[in-house]
Amino acid sequence: MRRRTPPPPSPLPQRDGVDPVRVRLPGEGRWTTVREHLLERFGAARADVVEGMFAAGRIVGADGRAVAPETAYTPGMFVWFHRERAEEEQVPFPLEVVYRDEHVVVADKPHFLATTPRGSHVTETALARLRRELGLPSLGAAHRLDRLTAGLVLFTVRPEERGAYQTLFRDRRVRKVYEAVAPYDPGLDLPVTVRSRIVKERGTLTAREVPGEPNAVSRVELIEHRPDGLARYRLTPLTGQTHQLRVHMTALGVPILGDPLYPEVAAPVPAGDFRRPLQLLARELEFTDPVTGTAHRLRSGRTLAAWSSYAAWEGPGGGGERGQ
Repeated sequence: MRRRTPPPPSPLPQRDGVDPVRVRLPGEGRWTTVREHLLERFGAARADVVEGMFAAGRIVGADGRAVAPETAYTPGMFVWFHRERAEEEQVPFPLEVVYRDEHVVVADKPHFLATTPRGSHVTETALARLRRELGLPSLGAAHRLDRLTAGLVLFTVRPEERGAYQTLFRDRRVRKVYEAVAPYDPGLDLPVTVRSRIVKERGTLTAREVPGEPNAVSRVELIEHRPDGLARYRLTPLTGQTHQLRVHMTALGVPILGDPLYPEVAAPVPAGDFRRPLQLLARELEFTDPVTGTAHRLRSGRTLAAWSSYAAWEGPGGGGERGQ
């Protein structure tokens, strides 16, 4: 099997902890210039942006020199550029490091902070923040948490070791334990292991259960409940489907508090709206380091606001900083 040649190093530095965009021109195509390909690739809606980057010399080749718009199309050629970014709403909650060594960083992520740059969340992400604050430009994420979910996330320090840690998650050799606040149902027989088939189509906000061979397995346990009708649950996912825990809790009839998508889609939580955070927390990570052999069991120190003070979480201002 022929090995793919690795891309050359980026000629552009990071900006605010965010890598430049790298584009590899396809091996085949009808384009005659680099400009023609990029205009088609990014679509008519971004044509003015692409033209502006060419005019300003912000699209560069492997040598760091600006690529002229009339540069001939060369299959396999790499170009880099930094996207112009809109002003982002700052997430006003701390990102805390709970463990750090020369190989990994484990951070305790607040609600509303995306794990990695994606869509409109770029510099206001856990990865970009940690790169800036820790001075670790090569830091990478071994896995992800939803933007609305708080808790522990594992990052890798050395790019050449990242695959070993990602393999831990792929092979289910990391024990992840979550906590959630949801309604209490005295008729629900717990603990229970929920098995179903979950699918999520590209471009849709929600995942859904469908008939077929189960691909999502979650262990649900009751930790405690109280007279106001709320309960605290321990959730252990044995697989890693998108929104798995949220879907399974909804299927049990006890949807997680603050969920804007399940059981019914209200609306995506917009940037800047920090009211009533989703009451889901990645509480524990347990794994054996594949590089050092060290056994780790790490725990988030955050609390779920609806449990500590439901009135404050549910009120006009939402949980705020206490809503972590």
